[in-house]
Amino acid sequence: MSVNPLYLQYNYSHLGIIQRQGIRNSIITYIGIAIGAVSLLIIQPRFLTKEEIGLTRLLFSFSTILGNLMSLGVTATIVRYFPYFRDRDRNHHGFFGFMLIFPFLGYVFFASLLFLFKGYVIAKYVNQSKLFTEYFYYIFPFSFFLTFTSILTAYSQSIFRTSVPALINDVLVRIVSIILFTIYFIHWIDRDQFIMLFVAIYGTQFVVLIFYLFYEDSPSLKIDWDKYTEHTPKSMFVYGIILSLGGLAALGLKYLDVIVLGTYKPKEAALNALDIVGIYSIAAFVATFIEAPITALDKIIGPKVADSWKRNDIADIRQIYYKSAKYLFLIGGLLFLLINLNIDSLFMLIPDRDYSLAKGVVFIISLGTLINMATGNNDAILYTSSRYRIMIWLLMGLVVVAYINYKIFIPLFGMEGAAFATALSAFLYNLVKYLLIWKYFGMQPFTFDTLKVIGVILITGVVGYYIPSVHNVFADIAIHSSVISVLFGALVYILKIVPEFHYLIPFLKDRK
Repeated sequence: MSVNPLYLQYNYSHLGIIQRQGIRNSIITYIGIAIGAVSLLIIQPRFLTKEEIGLTRLLFSFSTILGNLMSLGVTATIVRYFPYFRDRDRNHHGFFGFMLIFPFLGYVFFASLLFLFKGYVIAKYVNQSKLFTEYFYYIFPFSFFLTFTSILTAYSQSIFRTSVPALINDVLVRIVSIILFTIYFIHWIDRDQFIMLFVAIYGTQFVVLIFYLFYEDSPSLKIDWDKYTEHTPKSMFVYGIILSLGGLAALGLKYLDVIVLGTYKPKEAALNALDIVGIYSIAAFVATFIEAPITALDKIIGPKVADSWKRNDIADIRQIYYKSAKYLFLIGGLLFLLINLNIDSLFMLIPDRDYSLAKGVVFIISLGTLINMATGNNDAILYTSSRYRIMIWLLMGLVVVAYINYKIFIPLFGMEGAAFATALSAFLYNLVKYLLIWKYFGMQPFTFDTLKVIGVILITGVVGYYIPSVHNVFADIAIHSSVISVLFGALVYILKIVPEFHYLIPFLKDRK
């Protein structure tokens, strides 16, 4: 069957908005991850102690979960309801100002609650993570900045301005952090100043996003209350509260491992709990490299799916679901292989041999992440649909299960136990989402192409495992990565998993 080159040229140059912004965000996200990899694998292990790395990760994880509570689900509310208020000529009826009311109230309530129970929290950590308790009060400004940064980012996504916030959040913050680590390492500042400036980086991120939004969209703080009739403040507040529980559950599955790990005495006698948190965080970051495409795509797909639900365009949602699952599984599979087949060489880049204790953590967490990729952007479908409530309660149940798993497996297996509990929770989480979408909307993303992708991953993995190693670390990584990538791409092409390749390549040849 011949294909009209003019048709291909039109489609090639007129990519949909999801593709264009998804590609742009993916590039920005991977630049940020590359910078983060340099920071975590090269800079931080040399410039900070394991305990200091653990301290920064524990402060961040604790503040992130608290910040989600404080937001009262406003980020999800923005994605769900903004399409009904979109009107730039009228400043979107003051939707921006309306959305700021809830997190301010949430911050006051939960910050007060944390202050009242600070003695209990400190008592949980003082024996195994004493350094964390010394900087406990930084959680209050840190959680504030993270709360409102997430809200500003969600608002930017809803007005389809995602690239600049992604650049600020994923790239600039990491570059400035590396500068801070360097300044601390050369003793220009002491530890107290280091932690203060570490939190201040996220405060600066918050301020820069405010200036960007007012430059790009001129959002109004004046609320047009007459517009809030069909979708009342009460209905949006209830939606936000329910989604806040779901968001808390999702973040709990992501950050609870670090928070619980910091309370246990390690099996390794020479290390303390914050040392283990630092080592574990490095390994977990390596594994989450796989998750970058779904993170980038979520920023675009959420608002798009919300618009599709508004128009009752089920066919569009079904197509997004199917394609996101196939392509994310494909990309995730390649990244899974590149990371795990190069794991020995990657950890040789870190001078402290203690970090190699976490090789098993990388494999376990990355496997759980790959399962998440295989199920596509199911969060966007569920959280913007009419069936979001049942998912929230199931998520809350999963957090309880995850917490029990951590309490069981961490004392038995340490870091590997935390990783296994995380992967198991991720599997259950995605299984529930898959079943809900299949039951209520009659959609499921798996086809014969899914089996092809599994075959490609297995064949490439077996071949990659038997590639002989060389003594030079960088040469070893380059050789393994090249062979794995070429073989993976060749199998994808031969099995016709990505039809666009077969149309695009002849078209490009014709253009030469």
